[in-house]
Amino acid sequence: MRMIRFEQFGEPTEVLKVHEAEEPVAKTGEVLVRMLASPVNPSDLLNIRGGYSSRPSLPATPGFEGVGIVEANGGGLRGALFKGKRVVVLNRRTGNWSEKVVVPSEYVIPVSSRLTLEEAATFFVNPATAYVLVKSLLDVPRGEWLLQTAAASAVGKMVVRLGINYGFQTLNIVRRHDQAEQLKNAGASHVVVFNAEHDNERVLVEQIRKHLGSETVKYAIDAVGGKTASTIVRILAERARMIVYGSLDQTPLDFMSRDLIRTGATLEGFWLARHMESLSLPAKLRLVSKLTGFIRNGVLATEIGKVFPLEEVAEAVTEAERTGKSGKVLIQLS
Repeated sequence: MRMIRFEQFGEPTEVLKVHEAEEPVAKTGEVLVRMLASPVNPSDLLNIRGGYSSRPSLPATPGFEGVGIVEANGGGLRGALFKGKRVVVLNRRTGNWSEKVVVPSEYVIPVSSRLTLEEAATFFVNPATAYVLVKSLLDVPRGEWLLQTAAASAVGKMVVRLGINYGFQTLNIVRRHDQAEQLKNAGASHVVVFNAEHDNERVLVEQIRKHLGSETVKYAIDAVGGKTASTIVRILAERARMIVYGSLDQTPLDFMSRDLIRTGATLEGFWLARHMESLSLPAKLRLVSKLTGFIRNGVLATEIGKVFPLEEVAEAVTEAERTGKSGKVLIQLS
């Protein structure tokens, strides 16, 4: 079989290679999945560059999510139940950019036949992140404000649509004016443009105050870090909650401890893989049902851009990082 792997950390276009390997064999508690498609997510590219939360042992195969068919069960009731079914594969052990993968049976979750291949391939990382953050964890009340950074991302656009659906207001921070226009066209009423490399933090504070008026920031989610997130921490309301789920800016957070002491606000980290592992199978299936409905009605839909075959992985990762690209890039695996 063929697989994509990298033997050293570095730029994806330089280190990713197509490799021939023996088909893996599932052991007890594992399943063999014939992969169909997998998206190129920012977390995948960060992993290849060696900057992800945990570094894989090299050589490694990328691809945290994807969709496939369970072909074999190595032993176990769960694997037997899933055999022959189309499943989402959440794989941070061996990577999904491969024609076939072996993973623990708890890494796979069956998905509805109502979902298209593209919808199933992009089922979890973005839709689940958006939903879990704003509903399962923060449960932002109707009429309240949710501030979010990286709002022009796939997750950010989903959060905007969740706000419209549930009746809470979003204050959306983006880096470029063209992103602001895209968000407004998608239904976002309040957009702030802030580039941490060029703008003074006072610009961000003033723009936030302008949109909120007398209201305060009680709920915030951040995928950027650095100066942007640090500025938001300083203006959080009393007992506010802010969840950090990304680190697009590689510079550290910089704020005084009294900024949190003064308000009693909390700053939390979120990693979807850890959250999913904490859920029981019934809880996972309830989440799958909720996400399926929202994907089908468009609230958590992922716009798909270009699709590349496995052997064109260099072109796929280049397109995934192209400024102004339209939609998520998929790698077709079999």
